[in-house]
Amino acid sequence: MLNSALLRCLLTAGLVCWTTSSAVAQQGDPDPERLKTEIEAFRQWDAKNAVPANSVLFVGSSTIRLWPTAEGFPDLPVVNRGFGGSQISDANHYVEDVVLKHRPAVVVFYAGDNDINAGKSPDRVAADYRAFVTRVLAVRRDTRIIFLAIKPSLARWPLWAKMQEANDRIRSYSLGFGPQLIYVDVATPMLTSAGQTQPHLYVEDGLHMSPAGYEMWTRILAPIIAKARN
Repeated sequence: MLNSALLRCLLTAGLVCWTTSSAVAQQGDPDPERLKTEIEAFRQWDAKNAVPANSVLFVGSSTIRLWPTAEGFPDLPVVNRGFGGSQISDANHYVEDVVLKHRPAVVVFYAGDNDINAGKSPDRVAADYRAFVTRVLAVRRDTRIIFLAIKPSLARWPLWAKMQEANDRIRSYSLGFGPQLIYVDVATPMLTSAGQTQPHLYVEDGLHMSPAGYEMWTRILAPIIAKARN
C-alpha cells in the first residue's frame, strides 16, 4: 500500500503532467488585441463612408491587405478588409467589424498561412475556417465564400506539406458543403511543372506576393467572382 508521502508525490506529479499536456493541447490563439489599431481604422472608415450593397469583400491576412483589389477588380463593388499578421482566429474574433456589418454578397478569404507558421495543425486551420463560415452564413445565407488556397511561398517552403494538408481539408469541406462555398486552387499555378515554387511571384522577403503574383491571382479569380455574383 502506498504511504501518504509517496501518494502525495504521485498526485502532484500527475497534476503537473496534466497541466502541461493541457497547456500544449490548448496552445492558444494570438491575442487579437494586437490588431486593434487596424480594426479601429476600419471602424472609422466605415463610420465616414458608405459601403456598397452586395459588395465583394476581401478579408484575411497581409496577402489580402497588400493586394490592390480595387485596381484589380475596377468594375466590382470591392471592400478590402485584410489586416497584416492575422490568423483565422482573428478573422473570427473581429468578424462583425470586418465582414458581418457589410452583409457582402461574396467574401474572398485568404488566411491559414500564418496559422501553420505559428504551429497550428491542418485540422485546426480547417476547424477555424468552418467556424468562420458558420458565422458568415448565419447572417446572410446566400453569401458565397471563396477560400483561396494557402500559397507555396519561398519563405515558408518547409511548411508546404502541412499547408497542402490544410488546403486539402478545406477543399473537401467546401466541395461537400454546397454552392455557398467555393475553393479556388491558386497555389498549384504558382508551382513549376517540377513542383517547385516560382521566385518571381514573390517580393524580396519570399513571403509576400509580387505584382506578377497578384496578376496571376486576379486572372484566376475574376471569372469565379463573376459566376458567384450571378
